Amino acid sequence: MDRIRIRGGRPLEGRIRISGAKNAALPLLAAGLLTNERLVLSNVPALADIATMASLLRTLGVAVEPIGNDGRTLSIGGRITSSEAPYDIVRKMRASVLVLGPLLARTGLARVSLPGGCAIGTRPIDLHLKGLEQLGAEINLEGGYVTATAPRGLKGATIIFPFVSVGATENLLMAATLAEGTTVLVNAAREPEIGDLAACLTAMGARIEGVGTDRLTIHGVARLGGATHRIIPDRIETGTYACAAAITGGSVLLEDARLEHLGAVVRTLREAGVEVTEVEGGLAVRRLNGLHGADAMTEPYPGFPTDMQAQFMALMSVAEGASMVTETIFENRFMHVPELARMGARIVVHGASAIVRGVPALSGAPVMATDLRASVSLVIAGLAARGETVVHRVYHLDRGYERIEEKLAACGAVIERIPG
Repeated sequence: MDRIRIRGGRPLEGRIRISGAKNAALPLLAAGLLTNERLVLSNVPALADIATMASLLRTLGVAVEPIGNDGRTLSIGGRITSSEAPYDIVRKMRASVLVLGPLLARTGLARVSLPGGCAIGTRPIDLHLKGLEQLGAEINLEGGYVTATAPRGLKGATIIFPFVSVGATENLLMAATLAEGTTVLVNAAREPEIGDLAACLTAMGARIEGVGTDRLTIHGVARLGGATHRIIPDRIETGTYACAAAITGGSVLLEDARLEHLGAVVRTLREAGVEVTEVEGGLAVRRLNGLHGADAMTEPYPGFPTDMQAQFMALMSVAEGASMVTETIFENRFMHVPELARMGARIVVHGASAIVRGVPALSGAPVMATDLRASVSLVIAGLAARGETVVHRVYHLDRGYERIEEKLAACGAVIERIPG
């Protein structure tokens, strides 16, 4: 397996282009199943998860073809020839379950393997399944597969989520676009990626009201057409590189980044002594006189995102004073703590909270990545650590960060990938 080696202590200086949002691109790719016309997506990130979703769509019979020379624009479309999403593909990535709603709405049948992905918690899909049942689907679980049928089509319904679920909101939003009648999703997720999906579906002919709120109303239509859509920039990548600039004491321009997608992250970074300024073309990030402890609690959007928790904890490990980081979304998302401790971080976990007492400096060490965001938190720590850090099992990184070592090296980091 590949490793990443870092020699820490170099401030990041320069420009980093923020890629298209992975968490927007994946449901948008699945949305290509809703029409037999062409859906053209631009600003697509070059990531392992995108390749996995494209492979899954091709397995279902849908063509996924690059347009142009940069690989950032994909054309999706074609006749669905299979309604089964097989285990060999779905096990690689949890977001594969997002084909369930579109497949069912379009063909009346979907057989999808139970999903895999990062080992950060149970993340059951029962909200997806219960919602589809309310839309009239019959669900059967057997042999590790979900089989959903709706031979007479889906019917609109009011679905009240007991808690916020991004994936369930996306799946049911897509399914409802082709359901007969009106569907109302109550306590729906409000993430910018949901808004991006809704914007694309609307361009395809869907009728959606309440975008940006926790109550989505979808008036079903008989068919959807093709569209051209540009994917929003990745707010998690933006926050990650902001933490990297801050921990190294550097100054970085994050090209294409959008301040309006980062409210809670920016507020918390500013509280910790990081200057984040909206400028033409993106965001300028630099550390002020010094870092000081700040607290963060993960919450559904517009709260502090769980996908930024590990990166922020790495930043707080060298801040003056103490910080408390509380994880309310996933029950197993502190797996990076022992690895940060190997580098000299002082972190004590009490249930769902971690107390971080900043140290003057971290020390380089060999560390092991356990999931996507934990991986990048170790890279951030390594950028500031004295000596050499080697991050093992970096295949997690390739699922969510496009050419991370190249982007960091262009800003002065001493970082390289070592092929496994």
